[in-house]
Amino acid sequence: MLAFLVLSPILVMQGIITRRSVPRLPEPPGARDGETGEGRPLRLLILGDSAAAGVGASHQDQALLGQVVGSLQANCRVTWSLRARNGNTTSTVLKLLKSQPPQDYDVVVTSLGVNDVTSLVGAKEWRRQQAELRTILKQKFNADLIIVSGLPPLHGFPALPQPLRWILGSRATRFNRYLEADVTADEDTIFLDVRFTSDTSLMASDGFHPGPDVYAQWAQRVAAAIANA
Repeated sequence: MLAFLVLSPILVMQGIITRRSVPRLPEPPGARDGETGEGRPLRLLILGDSAAAGVGASHQDQALLGQVVGSLQANCRVTWSLRARNGNTTSTVLKLLKSQPPQDYDVVVTSLGVNDVTSLVGAKEWRRQQAELRTILKQKFNADLIIVSGLPPLHGFPALPQPLRWILGSRATRFNRYLEADVTADEDTIFLDVRFTSDTSLMASDGFHPGPDVYAQWAQRVAAAIANA
């Protein structure tokens, strides 16, 4: 906290410069709802922020959604939906879910936290919001399994200058630990660690989002978690 207070004028300036200088990549084209595959019916929802939306991929086929569905469709008849937008926080997704009519999903995959870290929401409030999110997914959307993706390693993101990278990276690591601890104690919920590579060459051109290879590895872990469950 002391380091943040001392460095706050520098961090504010770096944040402004970073927002202006980092290229804003678009969300990739591709269907956000559909049905494909053969076998056991599986209703899938992917929910969250720009990473869930596939920013950094050229098409949804290369993004998390497309690669998860691709891994499942040989054994499942997958009915899938993507509800994700650039800039989404846990709070904005909660508002979205509260405004939607009830719908049943077998599996929900979430990707949230980076925008909460950068918007400086308090850790206690964020954990409360995440717990409420999981409750709504179970009670209103009858999710049998929730796969909660952890926070990526912001301390290694090339788009972030120092000391902003260090401050946000430390905060993201702390949030990631909290989330894993909370999810581990939550029934029918799996924490998925997405800190599986430090190779920045696999990131998108903006130095902030996953590239297709990262999405492929992430999707493999999601599909394995579904199969194991």
